[in-house]
Amino acid sequence: MRLQDILDVDRIDADFTATSKHAALAALAELLCEGAAAAGFGASIDDVRRVLEAREALQSTGVGSGVAIPHGRVGGLDRFVGALAIHRAGVDFEAIDGRPVSILFAVIGPERAAGEHLKCLARIGRLLRDDAVRERLQRATSPEDALSIVREVDG
Repeated sequence: MRLQDILDVDRIDADFTATSKHAALAALAELLCEGAAAAGFGASIDDVRRVLEAREALQSTGVGSGVAIPHGRVGGLDRFVGALAIHRAGVDFEAIDGRPVSILFAVIGPERAAGEHLKCLARIGRLLRDDAVRERLQRATSPEDALSIVREVDG
């Protein structure tokens, strides 16, 4: 699976303005539901938000270096769906390094695909571990620019 297969320009917010972790998760749930609806998934935004919040309650998905990867597995979904948000100022996400998060790559996947879910998270982690990629994404001025970067690097 390539990240460009789970991400669409309609699920990228290149000017994300959430003011808190909970607001960020709610906005990401909304973006994810738009993509999931196209995949025939009928859960509500609140259902997806609750899945993301439940995962955050275990441990922050703020992995450091200004990156968070909120994620969860959801019943009734038969493929992975991703959303990308770029926050210019950064938002407090209780990240492991204590720094604000400016790149949020959220993903939801099928409930019974634990192995594939881990592979997807690893792929996102590899992409965002690169300082140059993070800098390019932070400078992206549109969803199209951000998706182009993901396609180029993950290709």
